Amino acid sequence: MNMIHIQPTVHAQSASWAQPIEMLFACHGRVKNFCRQLGMLPDYLAKNGINQAVKNDVKQIITYFNVAAPLHHEDEETDFFPALLRYVPQAKADILKLEAEHVGIHKIWAQLGVQLQELIDEKRTGIEQNLLDDYRAAYARHIALEEPLFELGQKHIPAEQLTAMGKIMAERRKIRK
Repeated sequence: MNMIHIQPTVHAQSASWAQPIEMLFACHGRVKNFCRQLGMLPDYLAKNGINQAVKNDVKQIITYFNVAAPLHHEDEETDFFPALLRYVPQAKADILKLEAEHVGIHKIWAQLGVQLQELIDEKRTGIEQNLLDDYRAAYARHIALEEPLFELGQKHIPAEQLTAMGKIMAERRKIRK
């Protein structure tokens, strides 16, 4: 049995690369769900120990934050943020803060990801709570600052530019496979 069932968000149910901002929102939905699972992990381990179900869930989390999350950040930094700045230059301070947060989130993940892999490999029985809390809090703050910018992008970036952006983002994933 899984720690928690991941329910697709509204954005995830309808998102496609033809609507790249919806895909960015959908990615945040997955991040929120995986962070919720991470928050449940210590109690689950205390009650059930390391079993195949937890290993399966943790493998999914590791894969997501090793592969999809960095691609998502690259989408933002390479494609979305520059486009948004063209139409909403007053977003620059928030964008600079978000880019710095990406670096911080990746640093925390570098430590947390190792601990999660060690958990799967049964080299440890738990995760450092402060590291887990820091990671979840960093993403919560990050998403709260970033999603209003997604909404600005939906309002101000022309549809043809969004379409082109979506094609670039989709291609990025084909290249990385």
